[in-house]
Amino acid sequence: MMKRVIMIGLTCAASIAGPAYAQDLAAGATSFKKCGPCHDVGPTGKNKVGPVLNGLDGRKSGTVAGYNYSDANKASGVTWNEESFLDYIKDPKAKIPGTKMTFAGIKNEAEAKALWAYLQQYDADGKTK
Repeated sequence: MMKRVIMIGLTCAASIAGPAYAQDLAAGATSFKKCGPCHDVGPTGKNKVGPVLNGLDGRKSGTVAGYNYSDANKASGVTWNEESFLDYIKDPKAKIPGTKMTFAGIKNEAEAKALWAYLQQYDADGKTK
């Protein structure tokens, strides 16, 4: 009986988390439209005004090949993860003074988290995990 109760609980938790994650990805894709003029992501992603954002989760700031980063970005010591991204995206120039990124930021935490969910789904090759 205990196994059945645990399995039912896991099934319910998975069904609740699944749609929420899909909503996060959809909201993140919408939010990424703010980033799209300067950044690219996905299997055909390339550097634009800003670096390609494939493989962002776990990547050190200032390390995408072929992109000319500011000295501030290269020296920031930031390794991208959810915490560092959420802190940065609120106000990029405050987090890394001297960055070339001229974006006012995303102050809404739910939107920023959805954007992170969207970005972190892409591996370094732009394939979804």
